[in-house]
This record gives sequence, C-alpha cells and structure tokens, in this order.
Amino acid sequence: MTHSAASTTTGPPQIFERRLYALRRARAKGTTFLVADTAAHLAERIGTLGRRFERGLDLSSRRESFAELRNSAKQWTRTALGSIVLPGSEEMLAADEEAMPFAEQSFDLITSVLSLHAVNDLPGALFQMRGALKPGGLFIAAMFGGETLKELRTAFAAGESELAGGASPRVAPFADVRDLGALLQRAGFERPVADAERTIVRYREFMGLVADLRAMGENNALRRRSRKCLRRDILHAVLADYTTAHSEPEGRLRATFDVIYLTGWAASES
Repeated sequence: MTHSAASTTTGPPQIFERRLYALRRARAKGTTFLVADTAAHLAERIGTLGRRFERGLDLSSRRESFAELRNSAKQWTRTALGSIVLPGSEEMLAADEEAMPFAEQSFDLITSVLSLHAVNDLPGALFQMRGALKPGGLFIAAMFGGETLKELRTAFAAGESELAGGASPRVAPFADVRDLGALLQRAGFERPVADAERTIVRYREFMGLVADLRAMGENNALRRRSRKCLRRDILHAVLADYTTAHSEPEGRLRATFDVIYLTGWAASES
C-alpha cells in the first residue's frame, strides 16, 4: 500500500483578530494628539514634494487623520477596516488591507495612518499596494513599530509572571524599522525609505494611557489574548512595577511610542 502525502499550505501567522480590531477602531471615540500629530507629519512630507496627486487611496485612516491628508489629492477613495462602516461614514468603502478590491495601477497616491501595524500579512498587503499604484505613484504611511509600549509590555510580564505563573499576550509585537525597509524593497517599491520617530508621553496616571489606547481603538486585539478578566491583584502588581521602573521623579509615568514612516514609489520610465 502506498500513501501520498497531502499537500498543505500555510499562510502568514494570524497574530491579530482582524474583525475585533475593526470593531474597536470603529467604536473608538475622541481624538488623541498622537493620531493628529502623525497625520500632520505625513501630510507635511507629502507637501514637500510640491505636487497634488490626481487620485488617492486612503487605507483605514481615522477621520481626523484624513482631514490632514485631504488636500494631497484631487479625488479620494477611502476604506474602512473590514466590513464595518458606521452611520455617517457611508462614503467609505468597506475593505481590508490584506485583500484590497482594486485593479492594478488605479491610484497615484496611497496613504495609511496608524493602521498597518495590526495587519497579519504585511508583506502581502505591501505587494498589493505597490500593484495598485500607477507608474510613478507614491505609497506613504505611518505605523506603530519598534519599542512602542515597551513599558506596558514589561510591566504586564512582570506582574503576571509573579502572580499567575506566566504572562498572557497583552501588547502587540511591533516591527523593527530595518525589517520594514526590507519589506518595502521586497514588495517592489522604488526608492524605499523607512525611518522612525520616537515620542515619550508622560501620563499623570496609568488610566490616562489606557484612555488614549481606547480612544485610538488600540486596546488588545491579539488572537492569543486571555479572555478572562484581569485579576485585581495582578493589576496592582502591574501598576507597582510600572510605577517603580517607568516613572519620572515628579511621579508621571512614561510611555514610548515609536512611529515608523514608510515611503516607496512605483517604478516608471521617467
């Protein structure tokens, strides 16, 4: 008797629960200075080109982000994460960066502000974006990366390891700037550039950080996250570790946010 091995295909690791992330982003209320500053910086970078693009695609940027980008192109297509479009946002197309429904060479400009860090198949998404650009078109985006929220990650690891015998995934892994530069090149972009800017935010209290994460829709959407409520004693241990290791002399708590800016061009004869 002979046996033939069944061929199996494996896709990219499913780190994030994409629908949950989309729901949290859609329900997030309010704005944060991190989102506003990042969008303004991205718009400034586009502005230095001295060019207004004809047709732009904005991928899942928050409303306040798109307000900064609007003048960068004459005509826009905007997407909302997944299949979720809330009332008042009907002009947005329900789509996902991992499976974009656009023909090749459709846009002169593609933008994204603080969304791509939660994509499971980032190499595939970048490849699709490059294909959707017309020759000479620009892809420019900003995403969390590097050591973003390193203080929160270490505080949870310390608190849960001490009292629960192990740490549950609480803070997403973030890509390194060098790896992202390599991914741009691998996706076929010309003149790929990835650079990082670090912001240290100092909060009066821990709940200020929690409020900002909720306002951005960036609370835990990891697939392997614990479904149990956080025990009170573990939370106290987390707060104690955070305060001991990551507080300023006046008592404010530090939180690191690394924003990585990605730029790449579609090849053209000129």
